[in-house]
Amino acid sequence: MSYAPGVSLKERMTRIIEEQPEDSSFEEILRELAFARMVDRALEDSRANRVLSTEELKQKISAWRK
Repeated sequence: MSYAPGVSLKERMTRIIEEQPEDSSFEEILRELAFARMVDRALEDSRANRVLSTEELKQKISAWRK
């Protein structure tokens, strides 16, 4: 997970968990952690220019439908 300099992964995960309501289920907490990871990966891909144009994405979706 990408995070602010000086903030460890453990600290970031702890913050995400602590931000959840007290009655959150295990699955809800895992879902929030997974969502944070997906966002981080998408941002990493974007910074590394691993992206698709709208047209490229439309072509891929069209190919999947066949």
